[in-house]
Amino acid sequence: MDNIDARNYDRGMWLLERFSLTRLRRLVLAEARGAVLEVGAGTGANLPLYDAGLLVTAVELRPERLAAAARKAHAAGRADVTVAAANAHDLPFPPTSFDTVVGTLVFCSIHDPLAALAEIRRVLRPGGRLLLLEHVRGQTPLTRRVTDWLHPLWFAMQGECHLNRETAVSVAAAGFHVAHTESHARGLLQLIRATAP
Repeated sequence: MDNIDARNYDRGMWLLERFSLTRLRRLVLAEARGAVLEVGAGTGANLPLYDAGLLVTAVELRPERLAAAARKAHAAGRADVTVAAANAHDLPFPPTSFDTVVGTLVFCSIHDPLAALAEIRRVLRPGGRLLLLEHVRGQTPLTRRVTDWLHPLWFAMQGECHLNRETAVSVAAAGFHVAHTESHARGLLQLIRATAP
């Protein structure tokens, strides 16, 4: 994907952002504290929304999205945001570097969620918070059937996004304490709040 595709991604998300995503992003980000790592920052939709005074490190694997994220942070005057190229499976930070790790709409695309969650546990301080906003396998009988039915076609079309992942289950399996989950959009979006042991 080149810079044009990064811009098209933002344009494609515009209606969803206006309808509900920005409000949900704000809910998640309001709980971030201390040194913050954002995994899979994409084109930087979250970066202007963090509370002032937080030290935010945003990592993204794709250079063109990382460049878009850097532009958004700069345009928002966020000198407290650093962007870096990194893979969630191999984070280039020492153990216990962060108080909070944030991810929004990223675990659907991570190749090995348990490996990424193990890395997140490594870089989080004991008792640190993991805050996620993810689209997940439907939480009602109807939405479960729809996400399971659509998943093969969706994945074949774009090759990385899994419509029917159960991210909260993965977070618990990775050894986090899942403190609270909250469903939105008829159970298709889920806020996950967890703490590192």
